[in-house]
Amino acid sequence: MPRSVNVVAARHRRKKMMKMAKGYFGRRKNVWTVAKNAIEKGLVYAYRDRKAKKRDFRALWIQRINAGAREHGMSYSQLMGALKKANIDLNRKVLADLAMNHPEAFKSIVDKVK
Repeated sequence: MPRSVNVVAARHRRKKMMKMAKGYFGRRKNVWTVAKNAIEKGLVYAYRDRKAKKRDFRALWIQRINAGAREHGMSYSQLMGALKKANIDLNRKVLADLAMNHPEAFKSIVDKVK
C-alpha cells in the first residue's frame, strides 16, 4: 500500500508561511527553508519587542516629565512623590503629553503640588 502524505495540508502550511515572507530580501522570500527560519526569527523578535515597546515608552514618558518638571524647579522623583501625596492620579503617559503639548496645564499641576 502506498504511503499516504497529506500534500494538501502540507502545501497549505508552506503557502501560509511563504505569504508571511513577502517583502523579504533575497532567498528569504522564496526558498522554503531560508524563509521558514527568517519568519520564525521574525516572530520571536515581534513577541519580544511587544514587551520591550512598553518599557521604551515608559522610559520616554519619564524623560519628558523630568524635562518638564525641571523647567519648574523640581526633579522627576520630587514631582511624582508630590503627586502621590496630593492624591493626583495621572499616569505617566498623560503627564508626558501635558508636559510636551500643553505646558500651561502641566505648570498648573506642578504649582498645585508645590
